[in-house]
Amino acid sequence: PQSAEFKGNDKYSLQGGMYRCDTCVPKIAVKADGQDHAVSGSPYIDTTNVQEVNDHTVQITSKKNAKPVGSTKMTVSEDGKTLTTEWSFISESGKEGSGKTVSERVGEATAGANKISGTWRPGKVEDISASVITITFKATTDGLSMSDPIGDSYTAKFDGKDYPYKGDPGTTSVSLKKIDANTIEETDKRNGKVTAVIHIAVSADGKTMKFAITDKLHNTTANWTAEKQ
Repeated sequence: PQSAEFKGNDKYSLQGGMYRCDTCVPKIAVKADGQDHAVSGSPYIDTTNVQEVNDHTVQITSKKNAKPVGSTKMTVSEDGKTLTTEWSFISESGKEGSGKTVSERVGEATAGANKISGTWRPGKVEDISASVITITFKATTDGLSMSDPIGDSYTAKFDGKDYPYKGDPGTTSVSLKKIDANTIEETDKRNGKVTAVIHIAVSADGKTMKFAITDKLHNTTANWTAEKQ
């Protein structure tokens, strides 16, 4: 994408040997002892392993069915005000994606806790692999098909009905509505429950596409601008 902006905060805690992510869905609370611990309720992972590297660095490795599916390294700056999160994942189809998110601290740091503890506002996204930010749309009769390099895809009509969404364990169906000649509303669901609503708008010259994403699970929003290749 050309640019991205986010609204909504992340909240973490690592204190007394326990790691918590209060803004994760589902919430995570496990021992930070470098061992695999069960996580229930997530379509993406079933265990997570949290290792406290030092007082300002945490390494998290997640698995599903005993296979590694995600890695996150969180590092806080010396002044305690900036959190750099280096993340990578392996999609259901075995494709890899990675990137880096830079967040700013909101409020005070938690006394006596690892410096990752507290509330963080995501800002810049850097070093994102092409697999994560490349998306292909094709017009179909009365609808649209979407595919991307990490294995996500759908073919749906502009009739507001649910159609299968493939490749993403967290999304099982999608519905599309045409707002106007240049704008589409996409609604993503998991087992009938709305997980995200995305407004997709193409510029008048057809060179850029804007995505306004409302994440219903995390109560956050994100705006992406993409350039036509």
